[in-house]
Amino acid sequence: MKREIKFRAWDKVYECYLYDVQNAYDTLSCCVKYENGEDAGYDEECFAGFLDNDQYVVEQYTGLHDKNGRKIYEGDIVKWGDTASLFEESPVRIAVVKLDPDISFYSNVGIFDYGRFAYKKTDEYLTVIGNIFENKQLLEGKQ
Repeated sequence: MKREIKFRAWDKVYECYLYDVQNAYDTLSCCVKYENGEDAGYDEECFAGFLDNDQYVVEQYTGLHDKNGRKIYEGDIVKWGDTASLFEESPVRIAVVKLDPDISFYSNVGIFDYGRFAYKKTDEYLTVIGNIFENKQLLEGKQ
């Protein structure tokens, strides 16, 4: 699967995500955005060691979308098995998306590799419900 290479970064200090960080790193321009599209206000000097900076956790885009059209990044928490008339499961699956090196879903019932995943049409079956930094309680089944 050929996919678009994109990254986002969790800023541990400001506790927020920055998007399109690869553009900022590549061009040293001020084009890092918050999720809502606003300019993050960083300057060129911030990017000299962006990927090697302990302030940020960089996560890669998987090339996949959920059923709401949302891009799925590593570190996202997704669920499936709750789609009426398609595949309903009990319990509903909750998983963390990881790239290691392929796309995998580390769920409450096991690990699913995308290449062997029954729900390959993520845009029909999966829903991003949060991420590992802002929504840790989702991993404990507290929705």
